[in-house]
This record gives sequence, structure tokens and C-alpha cells, in this order.
Amino acid sequence: MKEGGRRVTDQSKAWEKGKPIISIITVVYNCHDEMKATLESIALLDWPNIEHIVVDGGSTDRTIMLLEQNNNEIEYWVSEPDNGLYDAMNKAMRLATGDYLWFINSGDHPYNDGVLRAVFSGSETEADMYYGDTEIIANDGSSIGMRRLRPPEKLTWKSLKKGMLICHQSILVRRELCPEFDTSLKLAADFDWLMRILRNSKKIVNTRLIITKFLDGGLSKKKIRLALKERFLVMKRNYGWLPTVIAHIPIVFRFVLFFVKNRRF
Repeated sequence: MKEGGRRVTDQSKAWEKGKPIISIITVVYNCHDEMKATLESIALLDWPNIEHIVVDGGSTDRTIMLLEQNNNEIEYWVSEPDNGLYDAMNKAMRLATGDYLWFINSGDHPYNDGVLRAVFSGSETEADMYYGDTEIIANDGSSIGMRRLRPPEKLTWKSLKKGMLICHQSILVRRELCPEFDTSLKLAADFDWLMRILRNSKKIVNTRLIITKFLDGGLSKKKIRLALKERFLVMKRNYGWLPTVIAHIPIVFRFVLFFVKNRRF
């Protein structure tokens, strides 16, 4: 195991009063170039209270060297083998101490430098969850377009009958409300995780902002059949079998229509 950065238990860091502490969580494995861009974008954020935690799955490329070079920017990082993406995310959540969790994985970026100030500048304060929209980007950082599924005006656990309407990178959730990811699910644990959070959240705020730039080509797209199967199981668990089947009729129609028009998922 390799670790570095400042330990999250270090009490010497002074946080600015009156502003929530944001624990940004990044998981990575053998993605040096994408991780470099992510670290650079997070370092530019115009927010005083950021605790950046990086969990690496035991990379064998130059990722570890990159983390060592950025010790001063990362609150804490660790590199060791894990049991996949969601196991790494669970490990990171256990290390987090902030008021809100924000997942920005390797290759993803905050939408702009001032996005956190924009999120917390409104009249709606101390919410359980803040959510917004997502822009999809290519490896070179260029925009592909907005995410196919767009966030609804009002979000509840019942909204997810229409699918994963928000990207989990585009939500900030109060840490105490965050359960661990179900690692028995390989590609839809984020969908299940969001469902459980929405069921337990009392105040959910639509920021009407683009919060994150999400790198195209994630695991769910590469293994889309398994991802869709697992999401069906999560929906059946929450809504019942027949309502889930009925809900999938418009989901499939919109999916095919979007693909025909845009040639992407």
C-alpha cells in the first residue's frame, strides 16, 4: 500500500467559517493523463473548504508518481488493490470528513472554477442534496453535448422510474445521508445508491446549473447490457415488477430515438 497527502484527521487545516466543507472523492486506476487533467481542474476551484480524497486501485502506470507530485493539493490519497469501482468509492467515503460529498472521478471535471460558489450562493441552504446537469466531454476535453437524460425540475425517488435522470457526479449530498454502495452490483450501484439517498432526503435543491463535465465512455457504456439488467433489478426492487416493465416502454423508445438522432448513448 502507498499513501500520501495530508491525513484527513489532521486538525491543523483552518476551514473558512460559514461555508460547508466539500469532500471531493476521486477514484482512479491506470489513468495518468485523465487524472492529471482532473487534478488540475479541481485545483482551480474557487472554494476555500475542499478536502480532496483520492483512492487508487494499485495503478502500475505513472498515476502514483502524479499523486506524489500533487501531495500539497490532495488532502489524502491511498493506492492499493481493491475489489472494483464501488469498493474504492466506499473506501473513500469512510475517509471523508466534509459536510458534503462530491464524486469527481478520473477524467471528470467541475464545470467551471466557480461552480461551488454558484451552488451555495442561493437562498436554499443546508439542503440534503444539491443537483444539476452534466456536459459530456471527449478525451481531449472538447464538448460532445449535454447528457442524454436531463434532470427533472423536481427530483424524488419516484423520478427514477424514467431512468438515471442525473449523473452521480452532478450531485452534492450531505455526508451523513450517504450509504455505502452495494458492491454486489457491478455497474448500477450508483443508481441504487441514489435511489436510497432520495428516499431519505427531505430537502432536495435543483441548482439549475451544469455542475460537472463527465468523460464519455464509462464502464456502463462499455457493458451496457449488464448495466441495463442491473438497473432493471434495482427498479423492480423499489417499484415492483409490473410498474418497472411499464416504465421501460418509454425509456426504450427515448433511448432508440436519441441514438438514431445523435449516434451516441
